[in-house]
Amino acid sequence: MAFGQTATPPHTEVQEDEGVTELTAEQHDRALAVVQRLLKARGVRARCHHRIGLKLFGDGRPFLLGERRQYVPELIVYSGAGRKSAVISMDRQSSHYLISHPTFGVERRTVNADQPQAVVEVILATLSRMGDAG
Repeated sequence: MAFGQTATPPHTEVQEDEGVTELTAEQHDRALAVVQRLLKARGVRARCHHRIGLKLFGDGRPFLLGERRQYVPELIVYSGAGRKSAVISMDRQSSHYLISHPTFGVERRTVNADQPQAVVEVILATLSRMGDAG
């Protein structure tokens, strides 16, 4: 891995150098937890990924200075075969769910934040197209 690269690139629109506040990350996490519970009830596996960035720099003193950044949490949905089938996140204003399908290369879909069940329906349709729902 080259200097400045991350092990897993972000799937959302948020640029690597843009963080979100902890309050925003917590709001996104709660919204994604609702979707995760609904998916679990339908037998679909999903895991929430949280990323933080820590930039350390020194000025010759015996201790380093640092800056911590919180990034948008992502809910990764797995097919029955264990393949990543979708990535769900929230937009910066917490008004929409953003659903991307890395395996299909399909455009990202947006769903209003007050419709978590609609997100589940999109995911179930994706899994059925993949041929291994649940």
